[in-house]
Amino acid sequence: MSTIVVTGATGNVGRHIIPALAEQGHTVRALVRDPDRAALPRGVTAVRGDLADPGTLEPALRGADGVYLMWPGLPVRPRVVELIAEHTERVVYLSTDVPDLADGEPPAVFHQEIERQIRNSGLAWTFVRAIDFATNTLAWADRIRQGVVRLPYGRAARSLIHERDIAEVAVRALTTDGHDGAAYLITGPESIPQAELVRIIGEETGITARWEELPVETAREQLAAAWGSAEFADARLRAWASFVDTPERVTDTVERLLGRPARTFRSWAREHADDFRRPPGDRSAAP
Repeated sequence: MSTIVVTGATGNVGRHIIPALAEQGHTVRALVRDPDRAALPRGVTAVRGDLADPGTLEPALRGADGVYLMWPGLPVRPRVVELIAEHTERVVYLSTDVPDLADGEPPAVFHQEIERQIRNSGLAWTFVRAIDFATNTLAWADRIRQGVVRLPYGRAARSLIHERDIAEVAVRALTTDGHDGAAYLITGPESIPQAELVRIIGEETGITARWEELPVETAREQLAAAWGSAEFADARLRAWASFVDTPERVTDTVERLLGRPARTFRSWAREHADDFRRPPGDRSAAP
């Protein structure tokens, strides 16, 4: 059995990776900022560390066989990948739907920059390029509770993926052979218009909820303020606009790797119904 370090251990994906690895008999080290507050399964070792401070990572990495790496949008620090390469042989990186960079091509997003560092590190690597998470719709929770989600592009069709499917693909790549050098684009099993996603959430929660189109300029102002980046808001709005005529793509990668279809959005909404029902500040999952 292997010793595997899991970053983002208490996040939406990491919280599913850790018990899956432990149940298989692997030694799991969970990298967390505060071990005293980390609720982890019995037998999992919480190790204090922070990706923003590479000097804190060695105790977790020393003697490890592999690393699950999730980068939480912090400024990229090349020393993190260097340390992983110094102490272990394999990394599975949770990336997103990005194209490979050509030699010398500047990265458009931090995921590409980290992928390039990993490619050049000498590590055996696998990139799990997950399409947007279903759990990101929890950002609508307050509006669902009020009965209406006001955003543009309700006809934009999304192929959101369940976080447990992401976790199971990552575990497969960490613990079985044949994944070195693979970049797996994983999605949900179908593309569903955003207005339909709201209807499904309403059915599964018992809350009557509907979609209402919001003017794009109004949405741009609101999203830029909420996300702290006008550039990111513009990028998301452009993507949603493109999904109106060309639905977000669907792959069969989850089924090929796991031997079963990807979980549906409806099944995700059913599992997370209580997270939509609870008042603000009292939800078990975050967007």
